[in-house]
Amino acid sequence: MADSSPERPQADKDDVLELNNDLEKMTECVENMSVQLTWMAYDLVALRTSPELGALLRGLEEAYHRCRAAVCGDRSQEPELEDRAQI
Repeated sequence: MADSSPERPQADKDDVLELNNDLEKMTECVENMSVQLTWMAYDLVALRTSPELGALLRGLEEAYHRCRAAVCGDRSQEPELEDRAQI
């Protein structure tokens, strides 16, 4: 009985070290998958978003500002609109 007692803490220490190594490997794998998924999502958005869409949205925003200025008066009378455009 006295022989098994000193070996047990060593066996537990080895098990803990092995568990830590396994957890580190799993964490690294999950991090790699996360990076790959992020790049896939980025590529998907980049491929599906056409450059024309951005130009059309900017044109639409400019048209909105012109219409707003025509309806509400001169832009200098609406500092709130200028503040939003800078954000």
